[in-house]
Amino acid sequence: MNYNRDSTRSDSALPISGGIFDLAVKELRVKELEEKMSEDNFWNSQEAAQKVIGEISALRLWVVPYRELNRNFNDAKDLLPDAIELGDETLVQELLSTIDRVEAGLADLEVRRMLSGELDSKDCYLEINAGAGGTESCDWASMLSRMYQRWATKKGWKVEIIDRLDGDVAGIKNITFRFTGPFAFGYAKAEKGVHRLVRISPFDANAKRHTSFASVDVTPIVEDVEVEVRTEDLKIDTYRASGAGGQHVNKTDSAVRMTHLPTGIVVSCQSERSQIQNRETCLKMLRSKLYEKQLNERDQKIAAMGGEKKEIAWGSQIRNYVFQPYTLVKDTRTKVEKGNVDAVMDGDIDDFVNAYLKEFG
Repeated sequence: MNYNRDSTRSDSALPISGGIFDLAVKELRVKELEEKMSEDNFWNSQEAAQKVIGEISALRLWVVPYRELNRNFNDAKDLLPDAIELGDETLVQELLSTIDRVEAGLADLEVRRMLSGELDSKDCYLEINAGAGGTESCDWASMLSRMYQRWATKKGWKVEIIDRLDGDVAGIKNITFRFTGPFAFGYAKAEKGVHRLVRISPFDANAKRHTSFASVDVTPIVEDVEVEVRTEDLKIDTYRASGAGGQHVNKTDSAVRMTHLPTGIVVSCQSERSQIQNRETCLKMLRSKLYEKQLNERDQKIAAMGGEKKEIAWGSQIRNYVFQPYTLVKDTRTKVEKGNVDAVMDGDIDDFVNAYLKEFG
């Protein structure tokens, strides 16, 4: 029987104390916070209670996955010698696969360790906008939309469409998703920038090669901060919500587009049936964008004072997707490339995301 794991390994658990994740410290802090939550006067101060709940929720994003990995590792390690001795090859392969999954889970936690930013643990909005080029760019935006939906689903996140505007002929002019899940913003921020497609256009009767562009913007969802938005700074437009193919969701002007005049930031929502709900969602999106803008400006000032050299220009072209005359997807920031374009378009983009996080954090 062939196998490729050391069944005599003496580790009784995955590394924890002093390990790469400082899990011992996190476990201790979780216990402290749980004890505080059990106190009779815990809810006397709503603000303090919410801070505790927020901290323990963030810690559990580390502790709970680690506990599960640790349990699976120990179960597989304990059973593997017996399975080998019994000659049960099916069980041996199943246990080895479990160890592989544990190793992959640890690798994911190692990447997650890079997500130490103030907003990285938040949910996020991901917005795709077709570039100049009409139907070609709209079709490319639609392809990216599918790619990100599949990627988010693979990561176990909840995916909601907040706003969508279809192209005149095909594809999407712009679309906004809400991704809800652990460290959604931390991962998705790696996709912020311009994405370039090179292919033979299905819309060109002469079968010529075309280049199309679409931009991706990612905003953390922050609901526990106060950002002043003055009514006089807003331009609010309403319009009729519509679904795919131009079919109307309802017959009233329930969709809302909100423009923040001092910054030029524009947000829109048509996912709710009432105009009031869509206005509330727009305000949440606007506050999130303004808060992120404030943090970015602060970080830029700190980096300038510290002589920080490492920089990512969010508006620049970050990735090329080449379908013809060869197939290749290459990230211009990290130089990571993949030849299997179909897999990438099916949401297999973690190699690009992880490489970005390891290099730029």
